Parts: sequence; structure tokens; C-alpha cells
Amino acid sequence: MTELADLSTPVVYPTGPRIPVAGPWVTDLEVRYVSEAAANDWYADAGRSVPLFEREFADHLGRRHAIAVPHGTSALYLAMLALGVGPGDEVVVPEATWVASAAPIVYLGATPVFADIDPHSWCLDVDSLHRVIGPRTKLIVTVDLYGNTPDMTRIREVAGDIPILEDAAQAIGASRNGVPAGALGDIGVFSFHGTKTMTTGEGGMVVTDDDELHERMSRIRDHGRTSADHKFFVTDEIGHKFRMSSLQAAFGRAQLARIDELVDKKREIFDWYAQRLAGLPGVTLNPSQADAVNTCWMVTAVVDRARGLSTRRMMELLDRHQIDSRPFLPPLSSLPAFDGYQTAASAAKNNPVAYDIASRAINLPSALMLTEDQVEAVCTAFVEILHNGEDPS
Repeated sequence: MTELADLSTPVVYPTGPRIPVAGPWVTDLEVRYVSEAAANDWYADAGRSVPLFEREFADHLGRRHAIAVPHGTSALYLAMLALGVGPGDEVVVPEATWVASAAPIVYLGATPVFADIDPHSWCLDVDSLHRVIGPRTKLIVTVDLYGNTPDMTRIREVAGDIPILEDAAQAIGASRNGVPAGALGDIGVFSFHGTKTMTTGEGGMVVTDDDELHERMSRIRDHGRTSADHKFFVTDEIGHKFRMSSLQAAFGRAQLARIDELVDKKREIFDWYAQRLAGLPGVTLNPSQADAVNTCWMVTAVVDRARGLSTRRMMELLDRHQIDSRPFLPPLSSLPAFDGYQTAASAAKNNPVAYDIASRAINLPSALMLTEDQVEAVCTAFVEILHNGEDPS
């Protein structure tokens, strides 16, 4: 293999005058793993990094199987398809999540049913779940929002025999009662988008302990081919092309090797914010529970409605200071994409917590390459905006 240049120090990304809301931490290790895969993952060793990544990721979570896919959306779709979701079915999904948590429900011809979030965890609310479960409920999707996890013990009591798909896209490194995020449901999915704590640029993973589910998903993600007839191009059913590339997998293996320091950096960034915003009246940050570890993928501030500042207004004011931010994810049922669903018609009335928090909460810069000085600058601008109710400049 050609000798690589000395890349012993982390890559430093020029951010210009703007402070980024999200972004990765890439070092020499990722560059070396990808370079080695680019040179060697061909012919007899074609794609070797993918099964290695899958095995290492499954072992990290203590699960039997992991299946690498192109992105988190395909992970969700593959899991739902393998679980038999289809026309006539209903799938419960919490309001506060990215649309990808619900889009595969629509792809498969099923109906999304929107549940409220718990005000203390921002994850699926158990009482709301109890109200929306019906005879057509095929699946329950939980979302580990911003790195926190739901009360899965109580959710399972309500779910009974209904399977639970845990969307852990934002929660690598989180846990509940010592069980890692992604291993709390019957099947778990992750995203490795460039904004996530652990990234492959794009990419995703499905994890499960169920041998039959694993076999079915493995077949579906490779055009319906089985391992026995793989070389003969025999397809038992029409599947999909949901394979991760070897170069992505190599990048992911390096990130996984560094997962503790990536998660620790996220917690450090949250601590920087917590120290500076502690005691600020009318502002609360990411919740925590005694039995859970919240990785705070996005540092999120919920502002008391008495301050009269909406999410959009706070984003506008921070933008004037060259500070990027994101809204607390808007309720799914409020999106025009779901206007035609009867289940969305009364959701605003039935799910008040998600609608309330989304109107007055904001994701502050949480990129892994942030410095403490940048966090200081964000907090200074944010505090002045809150005090003045307008642009402090």
C-alpha cells in the first residue's frame, strides 16, 4: 500500500465567521481506514469492510445482528417491510421526529397514527400511546429524540404483543437502565448522516436479535437474493438495493473505534452550555432521568412562552450573529405532507405537548468541532436575545 502522508493530528475545518449547528469530527484514523479500503476491498476481498462493520457494530450494542444500509430512511423502511407493515395497517409514531420516521409507513401503504411526547423526556408519551393503539395497530415506532430514550418498560406494558421499532438515529451512546439505545426495542435503526455523532457521510444500520428478521432483511436489501444462490443471480422475490459501500463502512469502523471520545465530546459541549445558561430564568435544556444516559446529540433550549419568542424568531436573531441553529422538530401532523390523513386532522388537539414545545424550542450549535469559545459566543448572543427580545447588536 502506498505510504500515506503524516496525518497524526485531527483535521481542522475552517468554519468562517459562522458557527455551525452540526458537523463531524474526523481524524487520521478515518482517512487511513478509507484509504486502506479503497486500495484493498476488491476482487477476493470485495466489500470486506461491510461485514466487518456490521459485526463490530452488533457487538458494540450487544445484539446478534446488524445490517448496514445506505441511510437511516432505508433502515426504517427495511425494518418495517420485514415486519410485514402494509396496506390497511396503522403504525404509531411520535409527533416530535424527523419525517423519515414516518415516511416509510406511507411508502408501504400503511397509515401513520400520531402520538404525543412526554414533557419530561420529549420521547413517546405512554398515556398518549395507550389512547391511539387500535385493532389495526401493526407496529409502534419510538424515537430517541436528540439522544434521550423513552420509558420502554411502560411502553412494552401498553404495547403487549405489538412489535416496537426503536428509531435510535440520534442516540448512539445513549442508554436506559443500562441497555444501550438501539437495543431497547425489538428492532433498532441508526442513521450515520453527516450531522450525527457517528457518521459515514450517509448511511444507516438495522440491528436485531431475531434470526428470521435478519435473514429476511439481508435478502431484501440485496435484490431478494439468498446467500445460497447469490453467485447464480437467483432472486426469490423482488427486493431493493440497500447495500452500504465498502468505503462508507470503512469510515464507520474508524468512527466506531472512536465512539467513546465522540460521545464524550457531545457531553462536553452540553456541559459548556449548561454551565453558561444555568440559572437563566425561563430556559430549560435537554432533559435527563436518573435511569437514563442522554447523549444530547443536539443541545436544545426550551424558552418560556412568557418571553414571547417563537422558534422562528430566535433562529432569525441568531442568524444575524452568524450563528446557525435548527428548530425543535415540528409535529409530524402539522406537515403539509400529511394533510390528507384523517389521523392528522385532530392531532394538534390531541397532542398538545409536541405542538407547544415545538413552538418555543431551538437547537443550538452542537457540531463536534465546536470550541468552548464558540459556545461562549453563542451563549452571549442567546442570553442577550432573551433579555432584550430583539437583536442585541
